[in-house]
Amino acid sequence: MRITILTLFPEMFDGFLTNSIIKRAIGKKVVEVKIVNIRDYTLDKYGRVDTPPIGGGAGLIMKCQPIVDALKNNAKPDSFKILLSPKGKQYRQQNAVKLAKLNDIVLVCGHYEGVDERVNNYVDELISIGDYVLTGGELGAMVIADSVIRLLDGAITDASLEEETFSDDLLEYPQYTEPKEFEGKKVPDILYTGNHEAINKYRRKESLKITRENRPDLFDKHIKTKQDLKLLKEIDEGVDEPKWYIDALEKGKKFTK
Repeated sequence: MRITILTLFPEMFDGFLTNSIIKRAIGKKVVEVKIVNIRDYTLDKYGRVDTPPIGGGAGLIMKCQPIVDALKNNAKPDSFKILLSPKGKQYRQQNAVKLAKLNDIVLVCGHYEGVDERVNNYVDELISIGDYVLTGGELGAMVIADSVIRLLDGAITDASLEEETFSDDLLEYPQYTEPKEFEGKKVPDILYTGNHEAINKYRRKESLKITRENRPDLFDKHIKTKQDLKLLKEIDEGVDEPKWYIDALEKGKKFTK
């Protein structure tokens, strides 16, 4: 995959591209990331890329010409072009999955008080990463690039992708590390039983509970299975240790000592 990012501040991406999973993915040629400075394409004799809005108003607006020329010189015929904008549709995991199937993505970072509206005619989609205001689209571009790159074959292990937050409109279950007890807080015994069926059921129950409490919008979208409904009934009735849970602990006593 090829990801091209058009920005006024290329230096913001230095750390992003040289650390952790992104750096390894680039090194393994899973993805090619190109950072393009929009300033290089301005035709303004003073090198300006922004101007006060026509009709008056606060701040400066990014000019149309530098962005459009940067797009024309760097986007390919099959590139999917995205403008980071608060006017766009909110970005979700489903968007990352769709974008990861493409061969070429171009991300345009807005800045200042906005972008000339005519730029919208040269992109395929406007995307917002959330209902808050940032100084520019650079952080949003990093969010999108990161979420897409980690889904590409070879970027991370397949096992890491199997059960993740938002993969089926549920938040991920709690995860623990050693030691078993830390400052009076213990790892649930069931995780030591070796009973993977019971462990999976416990984790599913926790995911359902956490999602309903913290993200009711996701919970309402989630299609509940018969098992989900049974687990939710246990939660509603306050049954913390149902029979399946106790049976798993009994059978796994030798692992929980």
